[in-house]
Amino acid sequence: MGLLSVGTPLAWKDTKKLAEYVKKHGIVQFINLYRKLKNRQRDTLKWGDEIEYTLVYLDHEKKAARLLLKCNEYLPELQEDENNNPGKNTSAWRMEYANYMIEGTPGQPFGGCLTQFNRVEKSMKSRREELERMIQRPNEAIICFASFPRIGCPDFTEPTYEVSPELNPASNSLYYPDAAVYPDHPRFLTLTKNIRSRRGGRQAINIPVFRDEKTPEPFLPATPNDDGQAAKGMKPDHVYMDAMGFGMGCSCLQVTFQACNIDEARLLYDQLAGLGPIMMALSAASPAFQGTLADVDCRWDVIAGSVDDRTPGERGTGPLQEGERLIPKSRYDCIDMYISPCSKDFNDRPILYDKEHKQMLLDEGLDDVLAEHIAHLFIRDPISLFAEKLDLNDEVEVDHFENIQSTNWQSVRFKPPPPNSQIGWRVEFRTIEVQLTDFENAAYVVFVVLLTRVILSYNLNLLIPISKVEENMRRAVKRDAVLNEKFFFRSALNCNKNADEPVEEMSIDEIINGKDGGFPGLISLMKSYIKSMDVDVDTVCTITQYLNLISKRASGELKTPANWMRNFIVNHETYKRDSEVNERIMYDLAVKCDSISRELVGCPELFGNPKTKSANVTLPRCEKVKQEVESITEKILQQQELDSTKVKDLSDSKGTLDDDRFAKAAGLGVLSDGPGHVQM
Repeated sequence: MGLLSVGTPLAWKDTKKLAEYVKKHGIVQFINLYRKLKNRQRDTLKWGDEIEYTLVYLDHEKKAARLLLKCNEYLPELQEDENNNPGKNTSAWRMEYANYMIEGTPGQPFGGCLTQFNRVEKSMKSRREELERMIQRPNEAIICFASFPRIGCPDFTEPTYEVSPELNPASNSLYYPDAAVYPDHPRFLTLTKNIRSRRGGRQAINIPVFRDEKTPEPFLPATPNDDGQAAKGMKPDHVYMDAMGFGMGCSCLQVTFQACNIDEARLLYDQLAGLGPIMMALSAASPAFQGTLADVDCRWDVIAGSVDDRTPGERGTGPLQEGERLIPKSRYDCIDMYISPCSKDFNDRPILYDKEHKQMLLDEGLDDVLAEHIAHLFIRDPISLFAEKLDLNDEVEVDHFENIQSTNWQSVRFKPPPPNSQIGWRVEFRTIEVQLTDFENAAYVVFVVLLTRVILSYNLNLLIPISKVEENMRRAVKRDAVLNEKFFFRSALNCNKNADEPVEEMSIDEIINGKDGGFPGLISLMKSYIKSMDVDVDTVCTITQYLNLISKRASGELKTPANWMRNFIVNHETYKRDSEVNERIMYDLAVKCDSISRELVGCPELFGNPKTKSANVTLPRCEKVKQEVESITEKILQQQELDSTKVKDLSDSKGTLDDDRFAKAAGLGVLSDGPGHVQM
């Protein structure tokens, strides 16, 4: 969820006066952190997922489904294991923006051994079981909705609340009650109010409506209690939303992994950036908002609009005021630049930054590209400050840096190590839409983490010009983008870092599964990598089923959740071909999704008939591999030159893996050419 400092929150008028103070101290805090940790080396691969669960109230008598506002009641008990057994807890639980959301992660990170992939699904099942023991059946349910289709409709929460600008001092929303925001931490309502205040009015989120036979022409949503802002902000034939909760009240699936050092983290940040739109379209799960079918399948643009704090001048819809500049997009969006020196030629968009901020970073020895990335983050103002957290020791605290860093919600995030911790340089992958089942969520997580190992081992290059990544993001949100859209992608994945390398428009099927006589597809590379490794049969079986899901989603043999939900809605007996998702449709959809999530019924058109052998235990063989990794690490650390291009004289106890491949698979990040450049 980002920085969760506590204290007395400041209103925007007070925060604004302190913005430059916070920015300069934030940059100093990063510099101090960088100075201490820039040479940190040989961290092993550790990684984990974050799933955002939705609490749903099922009114079986009235046939209605509503969002259940009880996270603050359930969270303390869920956190007891972590509080009582730190370092040994099986799950970790955190608050999220809305009081119907709760974030669950594995209690301890997964490791670099490939058999760890067989733990993921079982870990997710264990988390779901914890939540199931907490809720009160039969009226309460846990459903991984990326977007609740009737969010913002009258009485969409349990308990219900009247909604008007006067009753919502934080959001001022016509539709989304402040009471739905998580109440037991001041961050969330403070962000809500300060984003609106900085912007100069309510959010104006407009998503194209899905036009059916009887959809009104033009389609104009109701605007109860409008004070004039909605009439100015809405577009005809669009679903209109007006508050942070419409976006931050959606749920996602994120993956964070630790790199061996800062250079590897920067490399993976860049390489995964182009994968963001592809994975978003592959996981699309948001076909409806505000009780209306939309002509998009993903939540991304809704979230971007929900936290867009740019002033009219910064958005280009009004005159620039003193100190303002035109800012092309929201602080929640696709990344704006690559951050490795070898990737800089692919940065074909101008980057905004304050020269003073960049010079501060350059003076401390940062290279030009990283200095520009950090400085670019700081074009944004802090939007949530606490009176008790202003005067900090910049040598040991990082709250001002994290204040800006954690509110730049981008498709990939570069994460420095926390101060005084064993955690290394990390990368967070942020575009995946959460899926209904643990099997699906595990498949997407494993796919991304496994691909990072393939990128490092084969020294692949997925870079395309950053402008093409942005265009891919625009295409990825569209309805059935996985089947109908073309995406820019490299036709040759060798390590050539020239920006003039060939880039083609491919379907996601071609990117994932390859095409005859041409691009081999990412899955073929992943399968080749797995075959070269010494992996037990159960793990291979599990990974294969995960890759089959991704492959069949890409080809269209299996539906995305968005496509499946849309079909469910339009084929419902009460649907009137008018784009509306009425209460009965929502109830029946929620009941069906709940049954699927709990594996009470199957859904072969969504994910087939999988049977994995996932087990949340570390196998004896994995312990042996861990010892081998530690042995290799010790030998590596004895090398006089840590950045040598080849590490020699390391051996695998069974002799089945070459040195570089073993070290990279274990997350040690040996700096070599890997098992050879793959020419494609």
